[in-house]
Amino acid sequence: MNALCVDFGSTFTKALLVELPTGRLVAGASHRTTIGTDLMDGYDACVAELARAHREVYDAEPRACSSAGGGLRIVVVGQEELITAEAGRRVALSSGGLVTGVLSHPHPATAWPGLVGVARPDVVLLTGGTDGGNAAPLLASAAELAAGPWRGPVVVAGNVEVRDDVVDLLIGAGLSAVPAGNVLPRIGELAPDSARAAVREMFLAHVIGGKELSARPDFVAMVQGATPDVVLTGVEVLAGAAGLPHGVAVVDIGGATTDVHSVVRLDAETAELRRDVVAVTPVTRTVEGDLGMRWSAGATARAAVEAGLADDLLLAAGALRTADPGFLPTTVGEQRDEVRIAQAALVLAVRRHAGRSRVVLSPEGRVVERTGKDLREIDLLIGSGGVFRAVDERAARTILAQAVGEADGWQQPREPGLLVDDQHVLAAVGLLAADHPEAAANLAQTLLADL
Repeated sequence: MNALCVDFGSTFTKALLVELPTGRLVAGASHRTTIGTDLMDGYDACVAELARAHREVYDAEPRACSSAGGGLRIVVVGQEELITAEAGRRVALSSGGLVTGVLSHPHPATAWPGLVGVARPDVVLLTGGTDGGNAAPLLASAAELAAGPWRGPVVVAGNVEVRDDVVDLLIGAGLSAVPAGNVLPRIGELAPDSARAAVREMFLAHVIGGKELSARPDFVAMVQGATPDVVLTGVEVLAGAAGLPHGVAVVDIGGATTDVHSVVRLDAETAELRRDVVAVTPVTRTVEGDLGMRWSAGATARAAVEAGLADDLLLAAGALRTADPGFLPTTVGEQRDEVRIAQAALVLAVRRHAGRSRVVLSPEGRVVERTGKDLREIDLLIGSGGVFRAVDERAARTILAQAVGEADGWQQPREPGLLVDDQHVLAAVGLLAADHPEAAANLAQTLLADL
């Protein structure tokens, strides 16, 4: 028995044939994503390529994830900018979405029209209040949402005491709404799992079919979630299978965004010194919508120059790629610029994810002030994305090494092992994790062979 694990990406569709239950990688294929016709055209091309040597692919169990058509766009509505809105933003990111807007109470009159016209979300994540706390802001936000221009799906993940009333109010106004557990049940406690599952449900029910990416019902049947959500699950499986004492981080550099996924064992002693209104969680994902290799290359180059990571010469290379997302480097100079843009995207994304740390004295004593997720002690840093498949191993490790070592207080990795997921294995691991955990763990282990 085999599984066919497919990732419908924004640029390429990748397919891996995996043997069950062993998790052995049999073969892989890729084809440009056929967003202009029917997404399944690219899938058919991958299957045909695999079938030349592996006829058993026609009997394989298909399962897929997708970020085609722009992936999953989420707007978060919360009570306070630094509390429930921030909790909702973190949950939305871990759910595989690109957060296109965050609204905190009280909302300006222009917020709700902008919700549709500017942020263009696929799903709204509505949060507000701790369980048993002040219910008024959540109810007010729901009433404004019900009266506004948004007619799409809503996940309600706020104060559980009024959650059902909020869902009824939204459904009564003609919106599709589902309840989830509170993302912030108590101050200092982040509970993402229930809302993450509800967002995934909305993605499958409304986004995959709603964007009309394919006219074929087998596309909707095989898609299990948004690609970043599935990859994050794969990273969790990898961390468990590898038995890493401190954790792992994966940086996925795409054409439009750069995602950082991390599974880190939190330091109990440091945690006691921290004062977080919204707690840090072991499993974290961040997405940088201004960092990428094509659509966001110009913004990447500008950010790199501003941060002192590159000179002005990179600006022209970034602008060229933004103007022509189909650009392929052919000369030595163009390939060198490709590596430099990838290095900039990786370093900036890792630093934003990891943040900085310092010890300060407060009335309560010594306290660690930190932003982001501390990656200093992680055991493994993995690179993923098309650029890592396009360059040789030496260049790939050079790109990864830019985000390693001491750097002006940034909590970036100090001495991790470096690996490249050049076969896009982590997405397949995530797709297999629920139904075939043994195969998923074994497949994840193949990434560790070069350590």
